[in-house]
Amino acid sequence: MAPINFHDKHFRSVQNTGNGKVTPATLFHYRQKNKVIWATYEGGDILFGTLSGFINGNGDLEFLYQHQNQSGKFLTGKCVSHPEILADNRIRLHEKWQWTCNDHSTGESVVEEIRTD
Repeated sequence: MAPINFHDKHFRSVQNTGNGKVTPATLFHYRQKNKVIWATYEGGDILFGTLSGFINGNGDLEFLYQHQNQSGKFLTGKCVSHPEILADNRIRLHEKWQWTCNDHSTGESVVEEIRTD
């Protein structure tokens, strides 16, 4: 698979396990410089969040994330996202994540690119 350009792409959650905090109201704005990936996200119960990481040799995204919820509590975690190109050329990310705070539970989610043009 050819390298995927994530720069200036926007994503919305379409699926999440029950212990996740991201909902369809949460919007992500990804940026990329070479193999470095970072994003901001907000919406729903998330006041503001960031993620930072890299694209590994398999083309997966590995990153750490943190966000502040509407109650003012900070939450942190780590994630590996496997990209899929959909028939309409949008990107879908299949995510396996783990909280690095509270109960350290794991989960899976799916986010899909949304067109902003």
